[in-house]
Amino acid sequence: MDIPPLLLQTAGSLAAILALAGLAWWLKLGGAPVLVGDNDIRRVASEVEDGFEPLDWAVSQDHTAALARDAEGRIMLIRLHGNRFAGRILGAKAGARAAGDTLTVGCGETWFGKTRLIIANPNPWAEAINRISEPCHA
Repeated sequence: MDIPPLLLQTAGSLAAILALAGLAWWLKLGGAPVLVGDNDIRRVASEVEDGFEPLDWAVSQDHTAALARDAEGRIMLIRLHGNRFAGRILGAKAGARAAGDTLTVGCGETWFGKTRLIIANPNPWAEAINRISEPCHA
């Protein structure tokens, strides 16, 4: 029985692809990172802004986004961007809206977009974020 060379080449390529996929699975490569505990929040926040030390935070129910506040009262929005976390310290253009247990936060940068977090008691976070954009009266 003659096997056509193209069929043999296709079968060999498929076997190689499956072998590499199996190796990647066995080595636990890939997958989406998540924010699980205190150490993850601290690590990601310090990667975004050197010296940012969160004292208070809220992690979204799906563990792909978080808000963190430091001792100076600065608030950082952290979210999954591809297979890494990106973050912004919220400024005057930031805004937030709470509805039920969902908090929608915009940092004011068009390309960063809005982030939805499902957290317990989002209203205090929304109020704190919206206060950032209010003018200071001395």
